[in-house]
Amino acid sequence: MKPTDLVLTPTHLRFCGRRFPRRVGRGGLTDRKAEGDGATPRGVHRIVGMLYRPDRMARPADWALPIGPRDLWSDDVHDPNYNMMVRASHRFSHENLRRADPMYDLIILTDWNWPYAVKGRGSAIFIHQWRGPGRPTAGCVAFRRDHLRWIARHIRYQTRLVIA
Repeated sequence: MKPTDLVLTPTHLRFCGRRFPRRVGRGGLTDRKAEGDGATPRGVHRIVGMLYRPDRMARPADWALPIGPRDLWSDDVHDPNYNMMVRASHRFSHENLRRADPMYDLIILTDWNWPYAVKGRGSAIFIHQWRGPGRPTAGCVAFRRDHLRWIARHIRYQTRLVIA
């Protein structure tokens, strides 16, 4: 592991000499990720992007991209754009990235099953804001809002998410 890695432990996440409480998928950790299983995949995942809501926060990093009103993420294995960012209107199943709640105000993208997705292996594993302490995700890794923003400001090009 590198000093710049986000390291997920059984109880928290270590990064830049700090410890952060975190939430993972309702299906726990897995070595066999599948679409809809609610599990968080073990492995070493590169950070490949950052998205944010410009109507709700300042740009968290100079390389972060704004989430627009029509931005979606495809989670449909039948979609030719499975596990990719797409735009409304989109006829396949998808997640709306511009949510009414604050969960996706800031999204850090990992390279899980991306950019060449294996259908059924699970769509995006995001790092995002949690719904609350003790509340699991659908497979992503989630943090308190203030912790997520601190993490976002300190991520570098070589940062990876390490889930052992």
